[in-house]
Amino acid sequence: MNKESKRREALLYHAKPTPGKIQVVPTKKYATQRDLSLAYSPGVAEPCLEIAKDVDNVYKYTAKGNLVAVITNGTAVLGLGDIGPEASKPVMEGKGLLFKIFADIDVFDIEIDTKNVEEFIQTVKNIAPTFGGINLEDIKAPESFEIERRLVEELNIPVMHDDQHGTAIISAAALINALELANKKAEDVKVVVSGAGSAAIACADLYRLLGVKMENIFMYNSKGLLTKNNPSLSELQQKYAKDIAPISLEQVLVGADVFIGLSMGDIMSAQMLLGMAPNPIVFAMANPTPEIDYNLAIQTRKDIIMATGRSDHPNQVNNVLGFPYIFRGALDVRATKINEAMKMAAVKALASLAKESVPEQVNVAYGATKLVFGKEYIIPKPFDPRLISIVAPAVARAAMDSGVAQNPITDWNKYEEELMERLGNDNKMLRMITNKAKMDPKRIVFAEAEHLDVLKAAQIVHEEAIAIPILLGNKEIIVELMQELGFDADVEIIDPKEKGEDSRRKRFAEAHWGSRKRRGISLYDSERLMRERNYFAAMMVNVGEADGLVAGHTRSYPTVVKPMLQLIGKAHRASIVATTNLMMTARGPMFLSDTAINIDPTAEELAKIAVMTAKTARMFGVEPVIAMVSYSNFGSSVDPRAAKIRDAVAYLHEHHPDLIVDGEIQSDFALNPEMLKEKFPFSKLAGKKVNTLIFPNLDSANITYKLLKELNKVESIGPIMMGMDKPVHIFQLGASVEEMVNMATIAVLDAQEKGKKKNSN
Repeated sequence: MNKESKRREALLYHAKPTPGKIQVVPTKKYATQRDLSLAYSPGVAEPCLEIAKDVDNVYKYTAKGNLVAVITNGTAVLGLGDIGPEASKPVMEGKGLLFKIFADIDVFDIEIDTKNVEEFIQTVKNIAPTFGGINLEDIKAPESFEIERRLVEELNIPVMHDDQHGTAIISAAALINALELANKKAEDVKVVVSGAGSAAIACADLYRLLGVKMENIFMYNSKGLLTKNNPSLSELQQKYAKDIAPISLEQVLVGADVFIGLSMGDIMSAQMLLGMAPNPIVFAMANPTPEIDYNLAIQTRKDIIMATGRSDHPNQVNNVLGFPYIFRGALDVRATKINEAMKMAAVKALASLAKESVPEQVNVAYGATKLVFGKEYIIPKPFDPRLISIVAPAVARAAMDSGVAQNPITDWNKYEEELMERLGNDNKMLRMITNKAKMDPKRIVFAEAEHLDVLKAAQIVHEEAIAIPILLGNKEIIVELMQELGFDADVEIIDPKEKGEDSRRKRFAEAHWGSRKRRGISLYDSERLMRERNYFAAMMVNVGEADGLVAGHTRSYPTVVKPMLQLIGKAHRASIVATTNLMMTARGPMFLSDTAINIDPTAEELAKIAVMTAKTARMFGVEPVIAMVSYSNFGSSVDPRAAKIRDAVAYLHEHHPDLIVDGEIQSDFALNPEMLKEKFPFSKLAGKKVNTLIFPNLDSANITYKLLKELNKVESIGPIMMGMDKPVHIFQLGASVEEMVNMATIAVLDAQEKGKKKNSN
């Protein structure tokens, strides 16, 4: 995509279908006059009077306790500089989005039109009663230091300038683990800091709490080493100024143990790196270009321990590892401030988490066989679902221990369960599987590429490096549409009907005829079929000229499935082909099967569909908890349709005793743990969170997933084909661009998984 196309896409994303990225939604019923009379006049007077009696009741009766203000004046925005309050609003909305999806914290973004420190402080103080916490953002130094200091002192709610402390907290956690791996002590190391802004000073301050000595910290700005005879330094910079003659960055790095980069790209050479002490620790955090290129650094020093700010290298120092969970913990105990003890608790929690066994879904997300604590894994990954239940409680405990908590937690197990429940309302799974696909992109055929939406999907997977698209269709039309979209990449375009494809068509036809000649297919029939895109695409995958395919945007599902079953067929030992849909629900990811193929499966077939769905769930790092759903509960009906489910469950209990599965059960009991435990405590599902539903027939499965998708706007990925010999995935007729991108991502993951099995055999 060219620069202008990217610009248009970014603007369209922010403008459509609704301007902006966040919104306010009601949390109470409002359908009837009674509801409205409670929400507003006269019912609203009662909580108002209770709050007037005791101001702390505001946390009981309003949203204050889960509401954070993200506040800026737009003077230091995201590498854009002083662009003003209005221009900073998209960034603040983006920060609000991150708060919500990572920690379920609501946000109002506030843009203040003043550069005067006193006016800014007074404005924030005047609106502070609205909020449970305040996140200062993108305010230029040195004003940001004074603003934060004053607000922390003068307000009784948590205040933090994330630009300063976020990087400090995450990098300090990384430093603890890097020092351990390097067999060095904080009090002994020489630290060189390139950069002297708010983040650099916050980092140095926090490192000193870890034990790094002031005299061992050498800080540089764009003009060189901070020295005492420099009158232009701020008061905070002065404390890191040295009473020595200026020396170059290259000179000071000789024998240095740690390099902290918070400045600009490519200012550190290989020669400088070679001059550092054994087992050097280099955190090159300038973005998007680090102070030294990652590949250059690891080639130069095999003993290096390195982190960057980039997601495509190990050890990303990413503020999202910190601020959502720090505020979560602070809000949950109603802390009056975020103090040094709470920041250090977050540091130690993050450092400790990196040493724990990594959940399979995190390995899945990063395409790793097994992430293990070491030089390439010194801080947790942003997609680690444990962050909220580890960091937030650590911060909350520190708030209580340091005397700033007004609402102490007494039941920590219950609190951690509540935190994990908050994770259900976002699409982390989708981000995780996309990230895994990017680790090893595969060649995916788009069989209907002359249709605009299909081509858009191919463009996205190419530009996001999710897959290597192969475009099938009329070349002339595809090229014209690519120009319209600004899709100027060098991708393979194939027209199966084109004369230039004669030899390949003939080769595919002979291979097809060879496998079907005893089933009434002539060579002429095979040659004719190879002019059709779906057959041609299937043969490309069959003979290894592509790794997978996606199709079905313009044709009915059965029409597209037929050639796939004929040409590719079932996987080894698979007796049935089925589909599952991965639904991104408010309670977390849910697998629904079979949504597209088997109209009325037998009990044995249902059991096999359950086993296949369980394997698919594990491919995504989800341990399946399966409910075999029905209109009946555990024998309450003798109808054959209910008995079929019971027989399937009996088969699974006998042949797959390790699988957590039960039924027959009605869907409300399956999805409501309290109801299930009360009425059916004997069930294998009692006390567990069901994440997989196996339906008795195609009607119920297909209708359910489409109702969820359309009525509740639940994102659906699927139908995901299970039991096929090759990675083949078929869209539902009229699938959206987003759905096609998701299916292409699944095709890549499927190809990765099948490649692993092939290599292990």
